[in-house]
Amino acid sequence: MSKHISVWNDEINIKQFPSLDTDAKTDVLIIGGGIAGILTAYELSQRGVECTLIEKNRILQGVTCNTTAKITSQHGLIYNKIVSSKGAEAAKLYYKANQEAIEKYRALAQEIDCDFEIKDNYVYTTDFEAKIHKEAEALNKSGIPFDFTDKTELPIKVLGAIKFSNQAQFNPLKLLAPLSESLNIYENTFALNVKNNSIITEKATIKAKKIVVATHFPFINRHGNYSMKLYQDRSYVIALKNAQKLNGMYINEDEKGLSFRGYNDYLLLGGGSHRTGKSGGGWSELRETAKRIYPESSEEFYWATQDCMSLDGIMYSGNYSAMTPDLYVSSGFNKWGMTSSMVSAGIIADLITDGKSEYQELFSPSRNMITPQLAVNSVESIVNLLTPTTKRCSHLGCALKWNKAEHSWDCPCHGSRFDESGEVLNNPAQKDI
Repeated sequence: MSKHISVWNDEINIKQFPSLDTDAKTDVLIIGGGIAGILTAYELSQRGVECTLIEKNRILQGVTCNTTAKITSQHGLIYNKIVSSKGAEAAKLYYKANQEAIEKYRALAQEIDCDFEIKDNYVYTTDFEAKIHKEAEALNKSGIPFDFTDKTELPIKVLGAIKFSNQAQFNPLKLLAPLSESLNIYENTFALNVKNNSIITEKATIKAKKIVVATHFPFINRHGNYSMKLYQDRSYVIALKNAQKLNGMYINEDEKGLSFRGYNDYLLLGGGSHRTGKSGGGWSELRETAKRIYPESSEEFYWATQDCMSLDGIMYSGNYSAMTPDLYVSSGFNKWGMTSSMVSAGIIADLITDGKSEYQELFSPSRNMITPQLAVNSVESIVNLLTPTTKRCSHLGCALKWNKAEHSWDCPCHGSRFDESGEVLNNPAQKDI
């Protein structure tokens, strides 16, 4: 019988840190102990900045341990979107920021054994070849290197694919667990509220000159309009043995499509995506696919993850809002949290230490919100706020939907999730129901 945990969590023990039960002061406080928080704390500490990180539960046990762990500058068909809305120079800057992130991982992997491997990455289509050609045109306009192919090693028919060479994959916990050991971290320390430059926890008050919110979905509602700028999406992974030894990493351009990558003796098959609180393919879709294309395989692990999706496909990294010069945010990584977390760590460290970053405008959380996705998010919020039900989300009161596959109560508005007894599983909700 397969294990209901990620393959990463099966392989490593993470150091436990104490909780904070007395008042404290620090130059920079980071709220959130996932990859974004850990990398930001590490980047700041490398620059000699006094930094403290607090985590509500245990570090690295949220979305970070449930990733497929691809490190790439190729985030779906993002470059056509950027060229169309912001121009070729913005696309080139996006590529540069993410390529720098890959090089930072490569340097860290020389010091820490984390199963880091250089791989080619492919975004493929099985239905809409025109989309791939539009992406190729955008990449050509931007001077970004790529290859086009209609032949892959996948056991499915591919009409076309864009290949980025020299991308990477790794085991995230094998890298982040050792990095965390040198940092000033407090676990089981729940940030209840932020007032000016003070953070109120259950047992203490922390004063900080600068505060970074790296809590996956930003939890401070009075700034930044994140409840409108973000929604959450669930996707699923199964780890198969006796499937296929892949040389590359693959993802379908369609958000409902499949993702493939290898890890040791496993093939990680991902997909079944849907907006949190809606129905989708889930693990059953992946298992049916595995039976069809890998009939000799066996499932060893299965898990799910949840991604914060921005309005335009570009993450939010920088000042939490235009009105909060000492408050920063790292969120909206879409499905590319490994690379985007490293990019964000550099941006926020630059803003804190230098007051500026060459990437701050492109990734600014205060950029234009007017997109088609904003209308979709608004409709979801209105419909679910008006839906009569006894189960309401403790975040902003939306109606909760029962998730049969995962036995949880899920919020279609902003993606909060609760277990059967009403305990919070995923934020932005702070309180149980």
